[in-house]
Amino acid sequence: MSGGTVHVVGAGLAGLAAALSLSAAGRTVALHEAAGHAGGRCRSYIDTRLGCRIDNGNHLLLSANRSALAYLAETGASGSLRAGDAAFSFHDIADGRQWTVRPGEGGVWRRLTAPLRQVPGAGAADALGLLRLAVAGRRSTVMQALGPGALMERFWRPLTVAVLNAEPEVASARLLRGVIREVLRTGEAVPLTAREGLSESFVDPALAVLAERGVGIGFGRRLRGVDTANDRATALRFAEETVALAPGDALVLTVPAPIAAGLLPGLAVPDGSSAIVNAHFRLDAPAHLPGRADLIGLTGGTAQWLFRRGEIASVTVSAADALLDRPSEDLAAILWRDIAPVLGLAGQAQPPARIVKERRATFRQDPASLARRPPARTAWRNLALAGDWTDTGLPATIEGAIRSGRDAASLVISGTGR
Repeated sequence: MSGGTVHVVGAGLAGLAAALSLSAAGRTVALHEAAGHAGGRCRSYIDTRLGCRIDNGNHLLLSANRSALAYLAETGASGSLRAGDAAFSFHDIADGRQWTVRPGEGGVWRRLTAPLRQVPGAGAADALGLLRLAVAGRRSTVMQALGPGALMERFWRPLTVAVLNAEPEVASARLLRGVIREVLRTGEAVPLTAREGLSESFVDPALAVLAERGVGIGFGRRLRGVDTANDRATALRFAEETVALAPGDALVLTVPAPIAAGLLPGLAVPDGSSAIVNAHFRLDAPAHLPGRADLIGLTGGTAQWLFRRGEIASVTVSAADALLDRPSEDLAAILWRDIAPVLGLAGQAQPPARIVKERRATFRQDPASLARRPPARTAWRNLALAGDWTDTGLPATIEGAIRSGRDAASLVISGTGR
């Protein structure tokens, strides 16, 4: 994988990260995107109903997300994130109880167990679940590793659903363990949110840098097929044209898993997907959460996480397949009843709302799907894979997507595609 043009198909975060790494190394890059915009599921847009700019979905980073932070530094967007306190507040919708979990300091065991002792109803024996998580096998779920109880419902369940987009009964224990290890490696768990919007942080600055490096992007270019011969990809069949790949050309494929499987027969990819539902409410005045936090975890209701940005209060419900067929008006009413008391607006009429349903927000992050995640390297020496569904060792997150793009680019740059 060395020499000519590198075609990056897909301009989500994985594709943008790959294009940045390749262009920084001096490679000629052609970026292709089927949609009319870049960013994939991580983007912002003007919503006509609310009359303002909103994010397609709510995303949270941690200060331990080294790949995402390096990406932002490369594009000059490091200052576009707002750092909160190294603490996560929770509110039980059912009984009004509130608590805050703060990462521990000192040795590894203390950093792990100190936050758990801050959860109401948690006992000393609950910390032993961490040992079971540490040795969980590939087939183990989070619930099997950690077990039921107050700590599960008030800490592990909201964390698992938020990070893995799956309930603990089906979510992979190994994936959750990978996230915990990432945090422990740096000892940092400061929440980071976009000051303005996801596009302003992750998409627009990246496109500007790529443009400066002479990387163009073709929108509306849907890949219909990839021709291969022996151990090489030889041509890209777009709806409008077929692009032959010269001997020195390479391909980084960053399309969703089902599309990749259709383009490359025999490629094993994760089965199934999980949905996320987001709700954006435009208030009459800037929203304020308890403790002036930027986000708060919710238990005991339908809403799971509540974000605030100026006059917009946004709600995320992960592992939300059961909500997809509910009318948007019903979902808005349900979620408003959950969050109004937290915002100090109990009894007030529901403000204008936008419901965003992502039916295939992530791959289904259970043990069976985990075993089907392919590596970046493929059977074709000039073709690499990227995307949050590839085998990054991380869940389907911004960090995982960016890391996958950088890893695929490294294969191309080093010429070690096989």
